[in-house]
Amino acid sequence: MSRVQLALNVDDLDEAVTFYAKLFGAEPAKRKHGYANFAITEPALKLVLLENPGKGGTLNHLGVEVESSEQVRSEIARLTGEGLFTDEEIGTTCCFATQDKVWVTGPAGERWEVYTVLADSDTFGVSPKTLAGGGADTSGADVCCGTAEATREPAATTSCC
Repeated sequence: MSRVQLALNVDDLDEAVTFYAKLFGAEPAKRKHGYANFAITEPALKLVLLENPGKGGTLNHLGVEVESSEQVRSEIARLTGEGLFTDEEIGTTCCFATQDKVWVTGPAGERWEVYTVLADSDTFGVSPKTLAGGGADTSGADVCCGTAEATREPAATTSCC
C-alpha cells in the first residue's frame, strides 16, 4: 500500500497531537521528542508533525510512502527519465527511521520525497544535504526534516521523513 505523506511544522507538539488524534480518531504511530507521526488508514495518510516553534501551521514537506526499496529505485529511474533532478538518500536515518528515499522539488519549491521505511531508529537522524539546492549543507549543522537535531531549531533549507 502506498500513501501520501503530509509533514507539518507545529508550534506545540502536545497541542497538535491532541488535535490530530481527535480529528482522525487515532493515536500517533510514533512519538518522540519534537516529533510524532500518524499512520491513518482512512484516508490513506502518513501525517508527520515536526515541532518547529514559530513555524506552526506551515508545510514542511510532502511525500509518498511506498512498501519497498525496489519501488524507490523504480521511482528514481522514472523521475530521472522524466528529466527531474533527483536527490537520492539510500540507507539514511531520518525521523526516527532508517529509510531509502528520493527527493524532487516542485515548480514552487515544494519538496517531495518517495520513501520506504527500512527499520525504526532510536535517533532522529541527520542529513548532510541542503536538499533545496541538491548540494552539501554549508550551514555547518546536520539537519533532518527541517530541524537541527542538536538544537531543535528550524532549518530553512532542508526537509525529510
